[in-house]
Amino acid sequence: MIKLDLVNEVVNRTGLSKVKAEIAVETIFDSMKKALARGERIELRGFGVFNVKARKTGVGRNPRTGQVVQIQPGKAVRFKPGKELQLRSS
Repeated sequence: MIKLDLVNEVVNRTGLSKVKAEIAVETIFDSMKKALARGERIELRGFGVFNVKARKTGVGRNPRTGQVVQIQPGKAVRFKPGKELQLRSS
């Protein structure tokens, strides 16, 4: 599924114009990006939780040359699915 599929689903379910649906979807994604950039946690009940975790400094290796490279600390977005979203094996 891509963003266009989400826009089309909003159009089908709400009857909004495609332009307004696209603005709505973009607004949601922009709000989520800004919240994550501020380090905030996003909880969507029945879907899951997005949060920002710190990454540690590490040592990596260039596979081509074998040279040791320092990996700088950073931040990464993590997603934990909610109970209703978790896939169950049959």
